[in-house]
Amino acid sequence: MSRRMRRMPGLVLTLAALCLPATAAAQGDCFPGPHSNEARTLASFLVPLAFGPGAAPELVQEFGVAVEGASVPGVDPLTATPTTCRPGKGPENTNLLPVFPRPRLVVPMPRGLGLALSWIPPLRLNGVRANLFGVSVEKSFGRANGIVLALRGHATFGSLRAPITCADNAIADPSSECFGGRRSDDRFRPNILGADVRFGIPLAQGRLRSYAGVGYNRMRPRFQVHFVNQFGVLDQRRVEVNLERVAMFGGATWALGPGLGLTGELYAVPADGVSGRVVVRASRRHRR
Repeated sequence: MSRRMRRMPGLVLTLAALCLPATAAAQGDCFPGPHSNEARTLASFLVPLAFGPGAAPELVQEFGVAVEGASVPGVDPLTATPTTCRPGKGPENTNLLPVFPRPRLVVPMPRGLGLALSWIPPLRLNGVRANLFGVSVEKSFGRANGIVLALRGHATFGSLRAPITCADNAIADPSSECFGGRRSDDRFRPNILGADVRFGIPLAQGRLRSYAGVGYNRMRPRFQVHFVNQFGVLDQRRVEVNLERVAMFGGATWALGPGLGLTGELYAVPADGVSGRVVVRASRRHRR
């Protein structure tokens, strides 16, 4: 074997070592700042996902089953265009659902605590598949026929999967970096922890209860691309952002009849958007 042939394996390893850092950089995780377009887009998703109160505070907790519909703030194309992680890429596919549905279960607990739970099963709706959980615990103070003050802690966790990076129109567009690949199935984890305080005032002989409140949310959204390009290469880069936000909300609960209530609520994060919410709840008094 010639000296040149004996040196070939070493040359191949050297070239591989030089290429690997470039590949890793191309597929590396991204940590955009809080004022980047990536952070602003993810924050807009979090407004309807935050597990808001969905009802006026109650001094006496009751069992209840509810269905909530929350409007999803739209993201304009300029904001949806990445500025840090994939500069030069077109707008992400963000406006998938106009309304975010969520079931609720309310359970009275010892010492006057109220527990609220939610789970959205992994069913595909307009390309979006959720496996999302919400939980909150609250304690109310006040008078049965007067002002009621409630302290609450809440969390939203789990994941959503949707074609955000590369939708069908981008795959068919020759000018897009998604052209010729497969529709992406990206994963988004909201990771929201928060606390809030709200007070309610009875009106119309108690049939209508208005309320307002303010809260603080600590959010750690995590986004992971899942896209196979036209060359069969899988892109699984991650985008991680850490955010802190103040939330304000208000609404009213109307007693439609015994054990049946309708709530309209506005949930606003001034930095990110506003979500309008409608909650229909059927409940019954817990017998001890």
